[in-house]
Amino acid sequence: MAKPIRVLIIDDSASVRQTLTQVLSRDPDIEVMAAASDPHVAARRIMEEVPDVITLDVEMPHMDGITFLKKLMAQHPIPVVMCSSLTTDGSETLLQALEAGAVDIIVKPKIGAADALAESGMMICDVVKAAARARLRAPGSRKPAARKGESYGEPPPKLTADAMLPPPRTGAMAKTTEIVVCVGASTGGTEALKELLMALPANAPGMVIVQHMPEKFTAAFARRLDGLCEVSVKEAADGDPVLRGHVLIAPGGRHTLLERQGARYNVSVRDGPLVSRHRPSVDVLFRSAARSAGPNAVGVIMTGMGDDGARGMLEMKQAGAFNIAQDEASCIVFGMPKEAINLGGVDRVVGLDNIAREVLWIQARS
Repeated sequence: MAKPIRVLIIDDSASVRQTLTQVLSRDPDIEVMAAASDPHVAARRIMEEVPDVITLDVEMPHMDGITFLKKLMAQHPIPVVMCSSLTTDGSETLLQALEAGAVDIIVKPKIGAADALAESGMMICDVVKAAARARLRAPGSRKPAARKGESYGEPPPKLTADAMLPPPRTGAMAKTTEIVVCVGASTGGTEALKELLMALPANAPGMVIVQHMPEKFTAAFARRLDGLCEVSVKEAADGDPVLRGHVLIAPGGRHTLLERQGARYNVSVRDGPLVSRHRPSVDVLFRSAARSAGPNAVGVIMTGMGDDGARGMLEMKQAGAFNIAQDEASCIVFGMPKEAINLGGVDRVVGLDNIAREVLWIQARS
């Protein structure tokens, strides 16, 4: 039996430390080794025993989380998951944390309805387990007990894209003059997507992206990319057109689907259940691309843990799309691309620095 993932929780709130401990301890693959109220206490604990993963608050007394993260990454790199309240104001800071070497972001759990806590708890555990498998890179380089009398409810069942839309129809689909690119990413994806989008020219094909990220943070992520890239980047809104030189990022907490109107494409942003344990789900976007774009689509699956996107990518290929997977050497976590490759849905496997070139080559052939 594999050893459990040992987690160190760092948060100045006693209630958050207690709730996170309860949520994480409920997963048999995770063990909370300690909980610290500030980075100084945590540093002393790390000297005694090195955790597999750290969950780190942003705002704390004595030393803020970003400063501690930078010191940690410079001296003793450990996978870090930033833990934040669900606020728009803090989203820019969290993006700085991802650039400084944090693996992912989770939203602080709040005691509430059992179903809601079960859903958020499941996602927190998934992020921690993905972080434990992440291959860390230097920042800037090219990775079950509830409190007595309290119930967290059972985790929701793992749904497929059938929960949002039916499978693609069979039969040939007319070619259009424009291709549309659909991209899925998770753990390590924020930095990988930045590298991909910064390599694209202003006339690149229209693109729709699902990056697993909590709601409110995707808008800040899109704004940051928009300031760095030649292409225009924004958080997707219902009805937005998919245009050459424009990139739409699915909003956290909602599914984003590709739809076709004549020879043009737009997106539909919808509420719905978790699909493949995510919302937004890559499988939902990819299935919608298979249904609406077929051979006019290009699928790209990038770094991330789990299998979200694998089935949808196979459906895209069966509908005539050309699909690209990021290779293992350049992935922080080679989970999602590996599953898509194993299912037979991938046409080309390339390094991160070659994905933009592949997309532009396909565009030139169209």
